Amino acid sequence: MRMGVDYYPEHWERSMWEQDARLMRDTGVSLIRVAEFAWSRLEPEEGRYEFGWLDDAIDVFYKYGIQVVIGTPSCTPPNWLVERFPDVLPRDAMLNPRYPGIRGHRCYNSPSMRVFSARIVGKLASHYAHHPAVIGWQIDNEFSLNECHCESCNNRFREWLSEKYDTLEALNRDWGTVVWSGEYSSWEQITTPLGGAKFRNPSYLLDWKRFETDSVVEFQQLQVNILRKYCPDHFVTHNIWSYPMSLDYYKLCEVLDFASLDYYPSTSPDKAVSGGYGGALTLDLARGIKRQNFWIMETISGPPGCWFPMWRTPQPGFIRAFAWQCIARGADTLVHFRWRSAPYGAEQFWHGLIDHSNVPGRRFEEYRMLCEEVNRLSPVLAESEVLGEAAVLHSHDLYNAFEIQPQAEGMNYFDNLKLYHRALTKSGILTDVVNTTDDLDQYRLIIAPSLYLLDEKLADKLKNCAKNGATLILTNRTGVKNRSNVCWMHPLPAHLAEAAGVTVAEYDPVGHDVHTIRLQDGKTYSCSQWCDVLEPTGAETIAWYEDDFYAGKPAVTVHSYGKGQVYYTGTVAEESFYLELFGKAADHAGLTRFAGLPEGVQISIRRKEDANYLFLLNLTPKQQTVVLKGTYRSILQEMNVGPAVHMDPYAVEIIELDQEFGGKSIAATV
Repeated sequence: MRMGVDYYPEHWERSMWEQDARLMRDTGVSLIRVAEFAWSRLEPEEGRYEFGWLDDAIDVFYKYGIQVVIGTPSCTPPNWLVERFPDVLPRDAMLNPRYPGIRGHRCYNSPSMRVFSARIVGKLASHYAHHPAVIGWQIDNEFSLNECHCESCNNRFREWLSEKYDTLEALNRDWGTVVWSGEYSSWEQITTPLGGAKFRNPSYLLDWKRFETDSVVEFQQLQVNILRKYCPDHFVTHNIWSYPMSLDYYKLCEVLDFASLDYYPSTSPDKAVSGGYGGALTLDLARGIKRQNFWIMETISGPPGCWFPMWRTPQPGFIRAFAWQCIARGADTLVHFRWRSAPYGAEQFWHGLIDHSNVPGRRFEEYRMLCEEVNRLSPVLAESEVLGEAAVLHSHDLYNAFEIQPQAEGMNYFDNLKLYHRALTKSGILTDVVNTTDDLDQYRLIIAPSLYLLDEKLADKLKNCAKNGATLILTNRTGVKNRSNVCWMHPLPAHLAEAAGVTVAEYDPVGHDVHTIRLQDGKTYSCSQWCDVLEPTGAETIAWYEDDFYAGKPAVTVHSYGKGQVYYTGTVAEESFYLELFGKAADHAGLTRFAGLPEGVQISIRRKEDANYLFLLNLTPKQQTVVLKGTYRSILQEMNVGPAVHMDPYAVEIIELDQEFGGKSIAATV
């Protein structure tokens, strides 16, 4: 576990390098990331490589015991490359090139881009393979889908489709191109989605998104192969950008040693509470990419701002608290962006730890304190991991399918995922967020939001989990389509209807209209977006609609299936409904649960063989109190705490638990 910063030696006078290295060492920094945007300095002209300046900078930092991660510079092709080889530039749907002046102006399928990227990465890898300061590589920077429509992408798209479907007959059948006379009689008729028309075949558009992901993966793999060849002892990672994202991060990170995340929690007072919950989801998603701990390659050091107005500055304690949130949810290394605010360029006002004044201030002193704490506790927390007991399923394919065909006003796949995850977090239920394709046998509670694309393989996996004793919670818009984005001709929820013990008689896309559901005990909750009118075929109804033409009809059901239970929620209710539903389901499943957490206070547990460490995080600007059932040892304060733990704004507490414990024996209602 270590602390680092993003540093750009090419931005500063050489005389500043040693001063910075010395201050970093004294502050507790042991790692820097460099060079991910430095292609024009590393290769100022085609074939003329100048690494001397980077050699000198790395040597300076090595002298002060600071290790180095090098970023491959393919995110920012230099002007000479764009000028001589214009195929490097991506083209929009109208075939207009995206000109330089911003980062990310490269086509992943461009032959020139691939050739010159391979050359610069090969030169860097062979040059730094044995430098004692260099420990790993970050490929490119914040990959995304460029949606390029150039000739290379069109040709490669046809090849990709031919490899997937083998014949045009199979493609026409799976896409249902008979609609609107869309059948193809030659591969050359197929293009990328040119022109920007709205009326596109949804199966075609989903494959287009998949192709784009594979293009990024291939471009990354080109660099991975070179780095593995020259630097077999170095790690290789990539810094993903937050969520939601069309790019399939599970595919992207499959060959990497670990995932890295760029995480910028909101400093807005309007999000003083909600931002922490959204951040928790982002961190749990990052951990779920490879089902292991990860790195934070960039995180907040001051108010961001550049191509948008500046955010509010982080309040006292904010930087420290959200850094510990990252660690609490599985980050093993924190790299803050950036060491010093840039005096020029597009990111002048994306503030670093040190402002343009070059005088360390309040934020820097908070960071120094954070470094001391992390470095002190690193031996204790090393090799610990976060293991959730509940799982929320997530899929980039599902996100893309809903983006291609929005189902109702205000209905958003990722926003609903946030809703369910936030309710789990507030309920103190230890949760993983994992890919729908992952193994789920370890989980006793599984929330499967809107499995819109559902095949028999996924359905059988979920049914087996329930048969073996898990509680499965399904939601509306489950089982609508197959993996080709074609509607099933079965009553919903299709392949999960038997397990759910219910079918959807009809549905109403209510959008922003607010309806009401009533539970058995008489409690009522508002709902919106969607209303499935349910017809039980063995399931017990636990909530009914209160209004509209389906008043009195089932809205939520539960069905005993094998040794487990399957819930079906036909609508999207207010948060308090899920707090009750998930709490009861977790208790029924025998999960660890920390009830009574104040609004904005989060818990997480990192486990290792001989100990468990409970993190209490007050991610709000007000004082909070958490009541425990007993007294425990704080490894942060090195003293006993509890039963009442009084937490100042943005306070953090880390408590050592016994190896065997149950949440109900620790947490108490405030």
